[in-house]
Amino acid sequence: MAVQPIRLFADPVLRTVSEPVTDFDRGLRGLVKSLQATLRAGAGRAGLAAPQIGVPLRVLVYELDGRSGHLVNPRIEASERRITADEACLSAPGLWWPLERSYMVTARGRDMFGKPVTVRALGTLARVLQHEADHLEGVLFVDHLPAEEQERFFASNS
Repeated sequence: MAVQPIRLFADPVLRTVSEPVTDFDRGLRGLVKSLQATLRAGAGRAGLAAPQIGVPLRVLVYELDGRSGHLVNPRIEASERRITADEACLSAPGLWWPLERSYMVTARGRDMFGKPVTVRALGTLARVLQHEADHLEGVLFVDHLPAEEQERFFASNS
């Protein structure tokens, strides 16, 4: 599958709430494979959501520390324990920002064939899953920052 260009923060598709996947067909399998190829095309990439390649569907892929996979129509159950760590986004290349997120998540969804999938993750992978699930809601990680930090972020991103 072809590597797709990644949409940048100013692209309105990144602010669109993604539609649930209803057809687990060849098109969906092609989308998952394109997302995986795009994720693997650059060093340091850990996760990617369909809106980041311009497709407003509820699909994400991840690959980190030997764990890889995809989730269709994911639901994230986050723990109460939270941790602050630097976070980045492929849609804002080169910018890292400290952000508090849940340390542990359970992500439930489907695979590209419609079979149920559950992913339990700690630490960085939990952060990646939360970040990518946010993209499916039209939320960017900068949206979680306090207003003054958002101003600094956008000033450094212009």
